[in-house]
Amino acid sequence: MTRRFINQLGERESVDQVFAVGDKQLRANRAGNLYLHLRLVDKTGWITGMLWNANESIADRFEAGDYVNVQGTTQLFNGSLQLIVTGVVKVQKEKVDEEDFVTLRQSDIDHLINRVSKMLRGMRNVHLRNLAECFLADEDFMAQMSAAPAGIKNHHAYKGGLLEHVVSLMEVCATVAPHYKDVDADLLLLGAFLHDSGKIRELAYERELSYTDEGQLIGHLVIAIEFVDAKIREAERLSGEDFPAELALRIKHMIVSHHGEYEFGSPKLPMTPEAIALHFLDSLDAKLHTVGQLLREDVSADSNWTTYQPTLSRKIYKGDSR
Repeated sequence: MTRRFINQLGERESVDQVFAVGDKQLRANRAGNLYLHLRLVDKTGWITGMLWNANESIADRFEAGDYVNVQGTTQLFNGSLQLIVTGVVKVQKEKVDEEDFVTLRQSDIDHLINRVSKMLRGMRNVHLRNLAECFLADEDFMAQMSAAPAGIKNHHAYKGGLLEHVVSLMEVCATVAPHYKDVDADLLLLGAFLHDSGKIRELAYERELSYTDEGQLIGHLVIAIEFVDAKIREAERLSGEDFPAELALRIKHMIVSHHGEYEFGSPKLPMTPEAIALHFLDSLDAKLHTVGQLLREDVSADSNWTTYQPTLSRKIYKGDSR
């Protein structure tokens, strides 16, 4: 049987194929009956799987991060497609074509690394360029940056997604900054590179996508500040001169304020031109990536509109040409 990827599935479709398990939870309904709630993943996205009348014995047969062969039928629930599972069996990794579960190939990652390196090394500010070089020369940091997702369920939620988001945001910043004379283009570019860097330790991504203990207790904003402090000390040691204190402060401010609003977990509101630009451009890149994915994957094939999207509090208009 030819594989149908998650973004190709429609309503009331029979499924019998392999998925990766992104998350697994054994829950109880109001009557106390157990069911298995799954997040099933392939390279195109994820879908919720529901196995009713489950038990601990079934749940213990596989773990998050495993591959499983799933049988079931798709249905719409609250505007989203889900899979009602009737059977699930663990599959050995050797029997799986892992290309079906890789969103970004190594060649894609290599291209992104080359692009981010070229942009950072093209900065005119010698202090920022020296600081950036300390990050680029850190093989462990760059390897983690290349592997991490940007999130668990929202935008760029796949391995390599963080790097893809960062490069996309840097490209947008490089385009927008010259239009505004009060924006320091180099500073904004470095802010785009570093703003989510703490996610390499906030998130776990070797098997399933989840939060680390450090991520839960501290979060990626604080972790990123730790990175900046350490690399500034390294840059000072290598260059033999002090890093400008105000420049360091502006970099850190962009990181801690890029969520933009207190209600979104931002400890500070953006208060410099670069921080304000970073917040809005970061939001733009994340939201348009999400919208693009919705347009490609929407199950309402006969409608000019997507289903209602709670995360955006709206439907998205597709038009009659898609």
